[in-house]
Amino acid sequence: MAGSFASLVIAGLAFHGSHVLVSSTRLRGSLREQIGERGYLILYSLVALATFAWFVMAYAQAPTLPLWGLKRWMVFVPIVVMPIATIFLIAGYTVPNPTAVGMERAAAADDPAPGILRITRHPILWAIGLWAAAHLVVNGDLASVIFFGSLLLLAFGGTLLVDRKKRLALGSNWARLAQVTSNVPFVAILAGRTKLRLYEIGALRIVAGLLLYAVLFLAHPVITGRAITF
Repeated sequence: MAGSFASLVIAGLAFHGSHVLVSSTRLRGSLREQIGERGYLILYSLVALATFAWFVMAYAQAPTLPLWGLKRWMVFVPIVVMPIATIFLIAGYTVPNPTAVGMERAAAADDPAPGILRITRHPILWAIGLWAAAHLVVNGDLASVIFFGSLLLLAFGGTLLVDRKKRLALGSNWARLAQVTSNVPFVAILAGRTKLRLYEIGALRIVAGLLLYAVLFLAHPVITGRAITF
């Protein structure tokens, strides 16, 4: 048992450590100078995919050590949260985002935060964070706490790291972006700094997000080997 948990921890350290090392240290600048922006993105993606696959396999093979019992209400947490996460994911990948790698010039647009960016400037990271948080609630064992808990911290911590880097990279355009959007969803809207415009997000993105949720829900037993019970 100790060996299995050790494997999970080592895989997690490899994934999170490589993620931070490649993207948030001087190594990033060095790599971009040596292999170019495209080469850096390819290398970063390959390292992230390989280490994440290792992390997933280690989690699947880890023993179950219960920490809390599953309550009936907990089952409904991912059912409520996951449609939001999948809409954030689809909308986030299909809108020019100044906080994304290589998209800094979008901050100079007349409207630097359209659509889903009015809700949060980090829709993809929030999608991952919401996914991790929802699954952490319904998986009350040590391996799940290590797996989903660390991904939750990486996603939400990542929003702060990205903000810090973009504040430096965007210069005066950062103030324009920060004024009309927020890290935490809906804060800028509630503060009156921007308005929710669902038509900018678009029905197609919302429907696509809900369809993705439906596919993941129906395929859950195949993907995880665990059926969703009510």
